Amino acid sequence: MKVFNTMTRQKEELVPLVPGEFKIYACGPTVYNYIHIGNARPICVFDVLRRYLEFLGNKVTFVQNFTDVDDKIIKRANEEGITSAEVAEKYIAEYKKDAAGLGVKEATVHPKATENMDKIIEIV
Repeated sequence: MKVFNTMTRQKEELVPLVPGEFKIYACGPTVYNYIHIGNARPICVFDVLRRYLEFLGNKVTFVQNFTDVDDKIIKRANEEGITSAEVAEKYIAEYKKDAAGLGVKEATVHPKATENMDKIIEIV
């Protein structure tokens, strides 16, 4: 399988760093509202990629974050009269329902931005 490498600006053969193992990170939703068709497209695309790699016999670790801290979340919390954390949890649950409705496999790991802020700051 060839994929487009944005660094080299060329299509290149997809080769895992460790034979038989792929690690995929996909940016997940900012959880302040229900998902829409624009959110659903990458969810489905990454699910197809993951399933294909697994079908070929590879082990796939799929990580998709939840951005649970954002101005839009704070605004929604103020509108609904609840905390930002409550907004995030509500829409994480809705996201999971919608993803399941699309037949998408759940990520191996769903880290939350608020639980990894020190690491995010270190990386940036």
